[in-house]
Amino acid sequence: MELFGETRANYLGFAVHASDSPVFEEWSRGVAEDPDVLAWLEQLPQLKRQPNLVFAAARWHGLAPTASYAELRERLLSDDGTIRATIAARATQTNEAGRMATLLPLHALIAEQEGPLALLEVGASGGLTLYPDRWRHRYLTPDGVVEVGEEGDPVLECRIAGPVPLPTRRPVVTWRGGLDLNPLDVTDPDTAHWLQTLVWPEHEDRRRLLRTAVEVARTDPPRIVQGDLLVDLDPVIEEASRFGRVVVQHTAVLAYVDPAGRERFTQAMLDRVSSGACRWISNEGAGVLPRISGGLRPPAGAPGDFVLGLDGRAVAWTHGHGRSLTWIDGSG
Repeated sequence: MELFGETRANYLGFAVHASDSPVFEEWSRGVAEDPDVLAWLEQLPQLKRQPNLVFAAARWHGLAPTASYAELRERLLSDDGTIRATIAARATQTNEAGRMATLLPLHALIAEQEGPLALLEVGASGGLTLYPDRWRHRYLTPDGVVEVGEEGDPVLECRIAGPVPLPTRRPVVTWRGGLDLNPLDVTDPDTAHWLQTLVWPEHEDRRRLLRTAVEVARTDPPRIVQGDLLVDLDPVIEEASRFGRVVVQHTAVLAYVDPAGRERFTQAMLDRVSSGACRWISNEGAGVLPRISGGLRPPAGAPGDFVLGLDGRAVAWTHGHGRSLTWIDGSG
């Protein structure tokens, strides 16, 4: 099994990350102990071996969401090239709308200090997380429920811990756009269907949220520019700056960039922040941006393993789907 060490480790890691999806946990652990399937995966480009992408492609071609690992194994090993082609053509561009609830405290803080926002998302996919002003945010605190937003707006719910600077109102957003290697058009039914397939099998609440987020985005489509975050970001920042205080944000994107590229991006963002070109909100898995997360370890019992950063400084732990926000003491 040492031959497949990295791929096996990725699937074992995903099994831990997907602990709230019994199906994905079973599939991931099954793959990790199956030399034949690991060998099949090793024929794919490294970035295409991602568990959720492989699982979604199998489901896209008819594998039931509740299928056993044995059924997944049979589907992959008997593939006539169809699943492999979908893996090659598609990406895991989920862009979870629920993450807006974890980003809102920083959006509101910046807006309070600097006025209306021009939100610019790196790795924007279809731009579903660019609408913090269109949702009602419901925060479940140890002392009760705090809600921010208007009655009748769709609701995002998030459990919080620690001294989170909860906003009293939503920010004004005067421009919303993004940069992505493969921008998605959420008005396209095929695209919307693929995004729903990427949602984990048992997570019907996330599927409902996704459908609502697509409808929100369709009413006011963002400007998504095709480009590389390492070379094409500055012109979009300049464009956005004409409409408000630019906030560059990204969630679960930099893991798909090699370590050298992540370091280049980190330094470039710190330079932009220092020059006043923009503010920077990052929300990435622990260890993805070491200059932000450093040696941080989530507190015992914390349900999230993403690190939320503001201008290069870690401020909170978050759940990857936006279900929770745990403030880091002293983030202030």
